[in-house]
Amino acid sequence: MMRKIGVICILLGSLAVLGELCDIAFPTARWFFESSREVPWLHANLAGDAAFPWFGWASTALLVLGGLMLVIRSIVNSTPDPVMQRRISRFRAIRRGHLSLIILLGLAAVAALDQVVVGKRALALKHDGQWVFPAFMTRDLKNKDFGIGGASAEAPVDYRKLRASGNQTVIMPLVPYDPTGDTLPPRSRSLIERDGMLYEAGADKPYWGLAARYHNSDVGKIHTRFTLRKGQFSGPVDGWSADGSPVYSADYRDGELIKENFTGSGTREEFLNAGNAELRALKYHPAPPLPEEGNWLGTTSQGYDVVAYLFGGLQVNFKAALIFLPVVFLIGIPIGLMMGFFGGWFDLAMQRLIEVFSNIPFLFVVIIFASMVPDRFKGLPVILTILAAFGWMGISFLMRTAAYRDKERDYIAAARVLGAGAPRILFRHLLPNTVSILVTLVPFTVSGLVSSLTSLDYLGFGLPPEHATWGRLLNDGLSNLSAPWLVTSTFTALVGLLVLITFIGEAVREAFDPKKFTTYR
Repeated sequence: MMRKIGVICILLGSLAVLGELCDIAFPTARWFFESSREVPWLHANLAGDAAFPWFGWASTALLVLGGLMLVIRSIVNSTPDPVMQRRISRFRAIRRGHLSLIILLGLAAVAALDQVVVGKRALALKHDGQWVFPAFMTRDLKNKDFGIGGASAEAPVDYRKLRASGNQTVIMPLVPYDPTGDTLPPRSRSLIERDGMLYEAGADKPYWGLAARYHNSDVGKIHTRFTLRKGQFSGPVDGWSADGSPVYSADYRDGELIKENFTGSGTREEFLNAGNAELRALKYHPAPPLPEEGNWLGTTSQGYDVVAYLFGGLQVNFKAALIFLPVVFLIGIPIGLMMGFFGGWFDLAMQRLIEVFSNIPFLFVVIIFASMVPDRFKGLPVILTILAAFGWMGISFLMRTAAYRDKERDYIAAARVLGAGAPRILFRHLLPNTVSILVTLVPFTVSGLVSSLTSLDYLGFGLPPEHATWGRLLNDGLSNLSAPWLVTSTFTALVGLLVLITFIGEAVREAFDPKKFTTYR
């Protein structure tokens, strides 16, 4: 297991370095250097406007070195630990926890695919006989790169529109939308006429709501917008020219035209005959699930695809866990071991410090920091720093108890007789005997982190809007109760993830419990 984790760390760090040197955006590996450039204090300005992403180089170096240490350690200690083998076998025997771990690892693998699964940039595109791979490029291609001139020549390419045109061979990700920053035009659905009434596709009742004819449905450019009641035109009508200027207005009552007014160029008949003749049910954001439009779970009030947004939130949770866990464990474990081993004034001083931290209202601290930190510095590192400042204390108390219990045992006395110093006793003798505590803590620490991030984002004190977060999506759903798909999808994703983590934690705790599986003679 250690060797596999080490190989993954080495591969991920190597891909990040290779991508930075060769200008390739590998899935997941690109995050180290991208985040370093996005957050001002994670890079240093060199001569001119060049930015040196020190965080990217430092994090990848630590990742590769850590992976090498794990691989070397697994090679040196090639003999499997029989106690650990029995624990793993017991864990596999607990089917609920083992299956939950497989599902969670599968979700992590899908999240690691990143822009291959979710993204608005094409995976591959054939232009002038040559293949281009925009999703794996570190820069955005522009319309002029594909022979599109005019006012939009410098604009980024809309690959969904390019694929819809049929003039290019375009391969898009499975979900062709970005989690954030990809506002979609209003969605629409076909209307069908039956017995003089208009019905939404697949519906049994006449349509109530807004309907529209389009100049171009791919970009959401509306030609005429109608109001329908009981499947008939009833209410105001608005019309726009191709350049977006309002030129037409009318009023219907129970399907009968009452009045109309046209102020555009040409004749009224020419305007009404222009555009797409198909009448479609108009769905403003948040739009309901429309599989035919590619929005399987609908859209948010900002016009983001819900599936893409949930995927982005899952990525944020995994990234936060991979950063948060090592930090709080590296802080809490040494402090806890030293508190229990040395005792005395160090133990008393750290206990008083932990009591002070524990009595500080956590929410108030977050609110204060959120208001003090400038917007350009806000991001995942700041939030995780605040969470880590409070998250190490529980671990330290558990490690203190374990060290206080074991420091008088025979194997510690034997190590002292053989001349082992305090650091060696702490990290070569005491620490390995607390593995069951640490492994049990990991799932529940991740569960607490996910809950904290969701709560902070729900309250508006979490990550900035450019990050997709489940807490903000839950807030959006509760602010739009007429769009139940928002709350339902977010609640299902959040509860599902927490249940998986809880099942894993319970199985680990049962498998590593020494009292349940130890026979005393």
